[in-house]
Formats: sequence, C-alpha cells, structure tokens
Amino acid sequence: MAEFPYRKAHFIGIGGVGMSATALMLRDTGLQVTGSDEAVYPPISEVLTAEKVDYRTPYSASNIPADVDLIVIGKNAKLVPQTNAEVAEAFSRGCAILSFADVLGLLAKSRQAVVVAGSFGKTTSVSLLSHCLLSAGLDPSYMIGAVPLSPPTASHIGQGDLILLEGDEYPSSNTDDRSKFLHYSPAHVLLTPLAHDHVNVFPTIASYLDPFGKLLDMVPDEGTILASTSGELSARFLASRKRQPMTFGIDSGDWQACDIGWGERTSFTLRHHGQDVVRVETGQLGLHNIENMVGVGAFVLTRELVTASQFAQAMGSFRGIRRRLDRKSEKTSLPIFEGFGSSYDKARSAIAAMKQHFPDRRLIVVFEPHTFSWRNRATLHWYDDVFEGCNEVLVYEPASQGAGTHEQVTQGEIMDRIRAGGFNAHAVQTCDKGVKMLRSILQQNDAILLLTSGNLGGLIEAIPLMAEEDFPVVGSRAA
Repeated sequence: MAEFPYRKAHFIGIGGVGMSATALMLRDTGLQVTGSDEAVYPPISEVLTAEKVDYRTPYSASNIPADVDLIVIGKNAKLVPQTNAEVAEAFSRGCAILSFADVLGLLAKSRQAVVVAGSFGKTTSVSLLSHCLLSAGLDPSYMIGAVPLSPPTASHIGQGDLILLEGDEYPSSNTDDRSKFLHYSPAHVLLTPLAHDHVNVFPTIASYLDPFGKLLDMVPDEGTILASTSGELSARFLASRKRQPMTFGIDSGDWQACDIGWGERTSFTLRHHGQDVVRVETGQLGLHNIENMVGVGAFVLTRELVTASQFAQAMGSFRGIRRRLDRKSEKTSLPIFEGFGSSYDKARSAIAAMKQHFPDRRLIVVFEPHTFSWRNRATLHWYDDVFEGCNEVLVYEPASQGAGTHEQVTQGEIMDRIRAGGFNAHAVQTCDKGVKMLRSILQQNDAILLLTSGNLGGLIEAIPLMAEEDFPVVGSRAA
C-alpha cells in the first residue's frame, strides 16, 4: 500500500458525506477505520451501519483508539481543540493529523485525477461520470460527496488509472484555508456552472473565483478542461482565462443539448459543433440535469473513454442521488422530492425542475436555512425572489451551529423578507408543528419539494409518512 504509511485511521466528524466516503476509501485501501461525531443521521448512519464501520457518538476523548497512527479531522465550527475534547486529545497524541482533502490528495497522486468542480451540479456530474465509466466496464476510483443511487456506493477504490473526485472550493480544514480541490493534482477538470457562494468565506466575487483559477492552472497541457457556459459568473470567469477550455451548455458552447422532449422520461440530443452525436433519454428532473449530462458526455467522448451509445445507455439507467431531487415515497399520490438547497442557485434550480415536470400542480416548498449563506445578513436579499413560482412555503428555524462566526439572521427576519415579496410563508420550529401546518394546507393536486442541506428537524422522514396516510396511491402512481 504505497499511498499511506499508516495502518489505522480515526475520523473525527465521520457523519459528513465527504468524511464518510473518504473513510470508506481508506478502509478499502487496507487501513482499519474508526470514527466519531456529535450525532450521525440518515442516510450516512445507514451507510456506515451497512458498511460495518465502527463509529461512536457523541464526541469524547475516549473515542480515539489507543493504537491509531492517523487522525482525520473534519471541517466544522465544533471541531477545534478549544471546545472539543476529542480534537484536543487528537492534537496531543503526536500522530499524523490530516483533513479528508489531504487524504484524497494522497490517493490522487498515484492516479489521473478528474476533478469535477463548480458552484452547483458537481455532485451529480461526478456521479454520472462514475456510473458511465462503470457501466462501460471501466474501473475508476471515485469519491462522491453524497449518497448516490447510481453508482451503488459513494466511494470506490478501483483498478483503473482514473480517480474521479468531487472538488469542493470550501476550505480544507480549520487549520488549512486552501480550497479542498487544490490538494488533488488534477490531470483533467470538468467545471460546472459558477455563482457566488460561501459568502462567509469568499466575501467578494474575486475571492470566490480565485481558487477556481488556481485549479485550472494546475491542469497539464495534455489534460482536458471542460467548462460550463451557464451560471452567473461562468462567462466572466472564462473571459479571464488565457488558456481557453472547451465549453458545454444547453444552448451555447462546443457541446450542447437540443430538441429536448420533456416528460416523466425526458429526452434530448447531444450535439457537438452543430453535429448530432446521440439521442439520450433520462428519468432525472430538470434542465440542470440535462446540462450535467452534456458536460459528462463531452468529457467521456472527448477523452474517448466510452462510445456514444455506451454514454446514452448509462444516462438512461442513471437513478440519481439521494437528496438531489430524489422521490421520497412511491406510496402517496403526491409527488414529494428532496432537493439540495445549500445556495440560491441550487434552490432555484430545484424549484424550476419541479415546475417543469409538474406544471399543473401547486408547489409546496418546505425549506430549511441550513448553510451559512442562507443565514448570513449579506445574502438576506436572496429571499426576495428565491421562492418565485411556489404556492406555499414552510420555513424551518435556521440552524444554530456556527452562528457566532458570522452575522446570523433570525427566523423572524427571514419570514419578513419572504412575506415582503408577496409569498405565502409559514414559520415552523418543530417537526410536529411542521407536519400539522403542512397537513392543514395540503390539497390533492399538490407537489412537495423539501429543500435543505440539513435534516429539517425530522421532517424529511415525517412528511412522506403523513402524505402516505392522507394521500395514498390509488391505482397507478400519479405523475
């Protein structure tokens, strides 16, 4: 095992999607792995249990095994030695301490790293890319910062030369301000749409774009750089690049989608420089998912990794990702989907997808301001129009973790801003009150979008159960 001079690793913060996936990758290289967290929620708790990973809650200095020689510490406000006894114990041990970005960087050094970066769409894109190559009989390594339905696991150590990594621009750890993806030594980069995000870390547009420029500068001359033409900042970023990448988009770029036919199974034609390449069918929702597929198709066909027919077949069989517009129940006539609402653009994209596929239904959104961006006073204006097209909006109380590290807004301020825009909004503080409120406004012809990057206080599980009871399927599933 040339990559790691370690034999036993302990992950502090293993309940995060990136940390859990990286822990499984290390285990699959031959290390023994344990972990801990304050609490671990579905779906990560289900993954760790299924994979028989030994983890403990809550944090405690006694969680760290005596014989570990590597400790991997996650990135959140509670993982600092001043306030976390387990982290303090880790730093007192004298053994190696890495971030999960450090670990992935070590894995990438012995392989060709394909880094999928961008403001939104990167999780789905790296999942699509992994599924496509696996379906074609290749065996890449990969790490996905979510729980996919396709491929079957969030991480994998393969026998092939490629390693496919979701590249996050967020800082690597509480002691390393570098963007995670700058550790990954990219051989190739697939850049999804850009929009100003993580304003608590990147207060200006220039500061946000800077690490993406550094990432692209790391790609060798023989490597492939593909970049989306859409997104608030994509055009500005591309115009600043001396080395112009290949581009993709819906109706602009070297690779495009055309002749889109919407339906429960949507189809489109992948086109390259005006020439039709292949017709693709997918069960995924939304224009953004079509763009993700265009980017993946552009990469695998440019690199001649698969044939056009293999690409189309893989897109047709792709089942999606948990929490990325996945359907929460087949036992209710109400379409209930969960979207990853970590930023304005991701929320708007999920709402647009629901309106596109269910145009005749009222759209009810259950939203949680979970990320710093949604809770920061500098982005309070996002609430002016983010819920455009929604008939009713339930807003769960903002997360409190890290509230003291930025200018946090209150639930009341959020509600005032939403209502000032003319939207029907309802504040909820508990799971029981949320279910009661939703039950009072639901109608037979509604569709529900759960929008969060947290756990909505248990509403993700409770709402589908309530809908199954109040609006059960009669005959075939409603579309």
